[in-house]
Amino acid sequence: MTPADDLAQHKERIGRGSTWSISLAAAGATAVVILMGLTYGVLTGKWPISPTDSSSQASSAPAFVGSETCAGCHRSETELWRNSQHKQAMDHASEKSVLGDFNEASFDYYNVHSRFFRKGGKFFVETDGPDGAPGSFEIKYTFGVDPLQQYLIEFPDGRLQALSIAWDSRPKQQGGQRWFHLYPNEQIKHDDVLHWTKLNQNWNFMCAECHSTGVRKNYDEVSDRFATTFAEISVGCEACHGQGSRHVAWARDQKRLWPLRKPDDPTMGLAERLTERRDATWSMNPVTGNAIRSSTPRLLRAEVETCGLCHARRGQSSEAWLPGRWLSDTHMVAPIRQGLHHADGQMLDEAYNYGSFKQSRMFAAGVTCSDCHEPHSGKLRAPADSVCLQCHASDKYTVAAHQRHEAVDPPLSCASCHMPERTYMVVDRRHDHSFRVPRPDVSAKLGTPNACNDCHGDKTAEWAASAVEHWHGPNRKGLQNYAEAFHAAWTGRSDAAALLGKIAADRNVPAFARAGALTELRPHVSPSNANLARAGLSDPDPMVRIGALTMLEDMPPNQLWPLVAPLLSDSNRGVRISAAMLLASVPNLSQPPADRERFERAAAEFVAAQRLNADRPEARSTLGYFFARRGLAAEAESEYRAALRLSPQFAPAAINLADLYRQRGRDRDGLEVLRTAIDASPRLAGLHHVLGLTLTRLKRNDEAIAELRRAAEIEPERARYTYVYAVALHSAGQTENAMTVLEENIARHPSDRDTLMALLSFHRGAGRIDSALRYAEQLALIIPEDKGLVELIEDLRRQGKKSIDQ
Repeated sequence: MTPADDLAQHKERIGRGSTWSISLAAAGATAVVILMGLTYGVLTGKWPISPTDSSSQASSAPAFVGSETCAGCHRSETELWRNSQHKQAMDHASEKSVLGDFNEASFDYYNVHSRFFRKGGKFFVETDGPDGAPGSFEIKYTFGVDPLQQYLIEFPDGRLQALSIAWDSRPKQQGGQRWFHLYPNEQIKHDDVLHWTKLNQNWNFMCAECHSTGVRKNYDEVSDRFATTFAEISVGCEACHGQGSRHVAWARDQKRLWPLRKPDDPTMGLAERLTERRDATWSMNPVTGNAIRSSTPRLLRAEVETCGLCHARRGQSSEAWLPGRWLSDTHMVAPIRQGLHHADGQMLDEAYNYGSFKQSRMFAAGVTCSDCHEPHSGKLRAPADSVCLQCHASDKYTVAAHQRHEAVDPPLSCASCHMPERTYMVVDRRHDHSFRVPRPDVSAKLGTPNACNDCHGDKTAEWAASAVEHWHGPNRKGLQNYAEAFHAAWTGRSDAAALLGKIAADRNVPAFARAGALTELRPHVSPSNANLARAGLSDPDPMVRIGALTMLEDMPPNQLWPLVAPLLSDSNRGVRISAAMLLASVPNLSQPPADRERFERAAAEFVAAQRLNADRPEARSTLGYFFARRGLAAEAESEYRAALRLSPQFAPAAINLADLYRQRGRDRDGLEVLRTAIDASPRLAGLHHVLGLTLTRLKRNDEAIAELRRAAEIEPERARYTYVYAVALHSAGQTENAMTVLEENIARHPSDRDTLMALLSFHRGAGRIDSALRYAEQLALIIPEDKGLVELIEDLRRQGKKSIDQ
């Protein structure tokens, strides 16, 4: 059998689908190549791979060969993999693969009765369908295995959708062996984007890349259909090592005894050999009790970036992923971000392990995924604490002086304190991989979680902080010391820019956190911190460069061209397309001639990235915004309309389309778009806010005020909405009401510049000089460099003194 024949057996055409994927429990999807099969061939003269002419394969484009081809030489690795969660990440629904009870089992969820049954040797579920009516659906594939298993259902247009009722595969004594709903505490109806038949449960986009090998989405935006394919149904060898045909060809070329002679190709035909673990040794430092790496870790940590493909919170921008490259080259990775992380960088939403690990001292020291996880089985290299004691001396770290919990039974593990667990998908407990020192003192101040109170839930964070201080003294150590900066940014504190600036400028802070700090500095850009963006643009880590570009997004593009244009030819695709978006509004004739070709190439990559995800309203809306910035109004309108066809609930597309109509004097068309969007999503404050602005321009002031008030009521945490509502009241002559609204807003957001400026202006206009002065002085704490404000304060003080003298 030739590799092409073997590949044909493993490559399947599959349909269009959906689902939030079950995250694989094992971190470290990378497999390290050990050429035991070649040794077998040398000793026996029998080669497991059938001999063919390999010269053409070596010179041709790499192709997938399938894990069974790899098994011919790599037998021990294959045996480990066969029992791994990677191998069972996805499978055809069969008696062997299906774990759930399909023997007329039933499950009730918010008045929806679902039945699981068999018919003709196949598995079916009877439940609510796309229109809310009951229907019977065949289970096409299983998805995941432990601690839960989901089920995929194929639709005629090529979609695969993930059923939101999953099987709890844990043992019964642990609460498993039952059906459960992934959203148990909220009713997900058929018209909700989270319904199992809708956009956000679509396998083709949401899950496929990380549960199968060699996925090509193949979405046709004209027909709105998928023709998705994969090279292998589950996570096989080539999911981590890349396409294997050149390696197979290299192996066939080893006709003589090897390693007695040096191979002609040091790469052995692999895109990346993943040798980080074998290229270094660790020796124990008897003073610290910690192991030290024999060599400085590489800047590009090939194994971590490879594992990050599926163990990171990211969005795909290209299908040209290769192992060992920066993940940002083909995926946009989310940095520390509100709603996704806690302020100290701990996981909040499903952030997975890549970002957590890159914040850790372990990562900084050179530890890689396969130091702790055997990559083919996905299991720990040693049980429980023994895996930690590979690098941390037991006489220092297993003693009471370190643990302080000697009387606890059962004993605490290292992970109990340094890798706290959080539960996702109802039953899936996952460890945070930032390996942090417990900081209940930060919890007491900022409300972040900590490992101490995970166990001592009946005690306060202050109690835990006091205990830690009693044990270890008042000075807290740790690598992740940026919680206050992110908390300041997310709560609108006046010192946010200064705190974020310190994080962004400190090269000892993990690059992952610095990227997040630069991103958060976007609303705080000023001449005093522009140097931070300039430094970030030349940082060796592409995530930091992308963060610096994000920081500059609100600055005039013409001013940015000399600074940003060099990144149009950056070595990293993610940086190039971010630079292209940032410079998109600069007309061709205004671009320096020497840069035009570079811009067009980067712009084409940006467009291709959005076209790859043309099945998603986010990508269509982003592309529409890009076209609008390029002055291509018709193309922008078409993309916004496409986004709304894909999801009428996707508010950003409606808001951007209404803004496009505003620019073109078509506010009445914008009004229709916004009202339709509000019908689909009545509780989205942004829609009401923009509708209020549109009505204002149409001189329908009473209606406008009602919509602006509605936005402020729905989302009071957005200071901008309340500020605009108050300005509208003031414009309508309701000055006292406006000032009352602003005072309530500043009580919630004491550092909001716009609100303080409005209060200053309104009180000054009403002759309330003392109040105006108070707000001006409060504003000066936020923008002390504003010379005009300093002069105004002096003028108000003179006026106040004059009124007293009179």
